[in-house]
Amino acid sequence: MSAVPRSEKPTGRFRRMLDRLSTSQEDLHSAELQQDAEAVGCTRICDCDDRQIVKVTGTLRTVTLRPRAGVPALEAELFDGSAALDVVWLGRRSIVGIEPGRKLIASGRISMSRGRRVLFNPKYELRPLGQE
Repeated sequence: MSAVPRSEKPTGRFRRMLDRLSTSQEDLHSAELQQDAEAVGCTRICDCDDRQIVKVTGTLRTVTLRPRAGVPALEAELFDGSAALDVVWLGRRSIVGIEPGRKLIASGRISMSRGRRVLFNPKYELRPLGQE
């Protein structure tokens, strides 16, 4: 007699509908962001290591102006469903299109600062508004 392990969920239509109804909105949004990152060919933020050159995508959660060592710095938190990453543009007070809720693709070298992943002055591409 063979038993199906509990970790393997049935993939029937009814089961998928129940899973979708019982999952929180935040979990659904995270899953969509992770699928989007995979479709675009980007690295998941949770898989990024210190000093690694990466290309990541996600949604900007927050955008703030926070000076660093007396220099203006525009900071944004990028979330891709797996983890968050701080994106910092040194010497900038604002950038047109960089606003909370906007999707973008950023590339550069990851560094660690106070236990968080940070991308300084990345190359970036704003995703079209129609895809949000």
